[in-house]
Amino acid sequence: MKHDGKPGCVVLAAGSARRFGGNKLTAAVAGVALIRRALSAVPAERFSQVAVVTQYPEIRELAKEFSFTPVWNDVPEAGVSRSIALGLAALGDCPGALFLVADQPLLRRESVDALVTLWQEKPDGIAALGHGSVRGNPCLFPARLFPELRALQGDRGGAAVIRRHEDLLTLLEVDPRELQDADTPEALAAIRAEAAEGN
Repeated sequence: MKHDGKPGCVVLAAGSARRFGGNKLTAAVAGVALIRRALSAVPAERFSQVAVVTQYPEIRELAKEFSFTPVWNDVPEAGVSRSIALGLAALGDCPGALFLVADQPLLRRESVDALVTLWQEKPDGIAALGHGSVRGNPCLFPARLFPELRALQGDRGGAAVIRRHEDLLTLLEVDPRELQDADTPEALAAIRAEAAEGN
């Protein structure tokens, strides 16, 4: 696929959510499922391609609804490293890749758009959302780090690569609520309460 200088995007939606106790991505915040919120937060026009890595048939179908590329992870128990490798393989040739986790229901499309703009100012570096100098997700990596991302094993994600290249990292400050992930039912309940207050 022709990238026209645009990075690719990988939505990580294959986890088994053991801490949550089931497929949390179908849980809703303000009536909208987490996975639909995640896909809606992707400004597709900023990317050469958007790959959605998942083990769930319903999420594969939803990816098609958004005209994104569904990528099947047949061994999700291998950890997030496998989803990263599968996503990069689906993107093919591109100058960078943004990795977006699917359980940050308050993430704003505008923030992801601004993150791409920030990265394009220094496309050899890493850009991520953060708050108060603490890094969060999503993160956008340059192609020169793809070999290190592909070499990850087990449940180690991009943070392991970032730790080796802290000098390359630029943070975009956002509201901390955008960075909250729904790892547990309690966390999801707190996010639902914040979303209700924001309406």
